Amino acid sequence: MDGREFKDAIFEQFARVGAAFGSPKRVEIVDLLAQAERTVESIAAATGMTVTNTSRHLQILRNAGMLASRRDGLHVVYRVADDSVVTGYRALRTLAESRLGDVRQLAEAFFGRVDGAEPVGVDELLARSKAGGVVVVDVRPRLEFEAGHLPGAISIPLEELSQRISELDPDTAVVAYCRGPYCVLAAEAVTHLRAAGLHAERLAAGPPDWHATGVPLVVGATSDSRPLRSQTRKRREARGVTL
Repeated sequence: MDGREFKDAIFEQFARVGAAFGSPKRVEIVDLLAQAERTVESIAAATGMTVTNTSRHLQILRNAGMLASRRDGLHVVYRVADDSVVTGYRALRTLAESRLGDVRQLAEAFFGRVDGAEPVGVDELLARSKAGGVVVVDVRPRLEFEAGHLPGAISIPLEELSQRISELDPDTAVVAYCRGPYCVLAAEAVTHLRAAGLHAERLAAGPPDWHATGVPLVVGATSDSRPLRSQTRKRREARGVTL
């Protein structure tokens, strides 16, 4: 193999990874699996595809070395191969944000209409959370919450929010988060919470982004099953915080 042949061969391998990201649905699959592993059927439901099309996209990603899988009874469960896949996806997203004005325009148009506010940064949230003046709500599906969530966050999946709003203390601000800066679940949750009379904000980014910057995530379900109003009151009393 001479130098030209080597260059052609090595760049062909790099292009395999680029081609794996060459479909909006495959990018969405990686975004989804960055949260937690899922079955083929679950991925299909979350991305609005048929199981057949989902399987085809999953095979392309797997052949590029980006996904791994295991069997769970009759189901095949997929996950990202390792953290480098999430790092690559985040780099792709950052590049698009910096070079394509359409990304910002689309985000501003959607989030401006849905919740109409700038998201809260994670550093600001952690400071407010320590002071006891905010409840952090994770509105992702519970399996994603258990795979990794912010310390102190409470799991209320979006589909349960309407039935569980009464559990939240109306005197305490709520910050909702989901999968990342372009996830729509938190924005929809903020709309519902504000309509119910609560002060609600959306958190910027998502668990994979926070984890990449060194923010520790908690794995597993929340052990505290007390009503959320009681939890909030206990935190305020412990810190001497009055809202």
